[in-house]
Amino acid sequence: MGWLDALLGRTKPAKPDLDALFALPSAAVTLQAATGFTPAGAGSVAFRAAEGGAFAQLERDVKDLLGRVEVSEDTYGYTWLLVRGDDVSTVVTDLHAVNSSLESAGFGPSLLCSLVTFADPAGRTLALVYLYKQGTFYPFAPAGGTRRDNALELQVRGAIEGELRIEPDLSRWFPVWGAPGL
Repeated sequence: MGWLDALLGRTKPAKPDLDALFALPSAAVTLQAATGFTPAGAGSVAFRAAEGGAFAQLERDVKDLLGRVEVSEDTYGYTWLLVRGDDVSTVVTDLHAVNSSLESAGFGPSLLCSLVTFADPAGRTLALVYLYKQGTFYPFAPAGGTRRDNALELQVRGAIEGELRIEPDLSRWFPVWGAPGL
């Protein structure tokens, strides 16, 4: 960061730390104890797909590596890779592999977020979302239609803030309506 940036109040963006995903299994235990939400066995990665053969080959390689990846595209033009696993550790490991593959191939700037889904006995769903460019997490709790359960999101934040680096700017807690696995 240069002196002009400091003078104008600009801050250096956080460097993404994909290894932060490995804190999710521990946070899942805390989340379950505090709220009753358990891992739903799914997670997904959102990224802006690039044109060209190199990216298409990378996408095929990821599918071959993990085997059980479902690909979809949302209305905003982001590609989602959905992974499923028997436990949260498997899901996190697969998400890390997808993110790392994209990053090491030079597509890191295309990554938007990763999420792991949870459910409670009442059938409510929740996602813990990792913002790639911020290096932080936030909870997202859809409440039907285009409503979200803000009280639950804040409750989850309070429960897991000692486990994960939570995004402090609530305006960055964007909704991920219709995210695969949610």
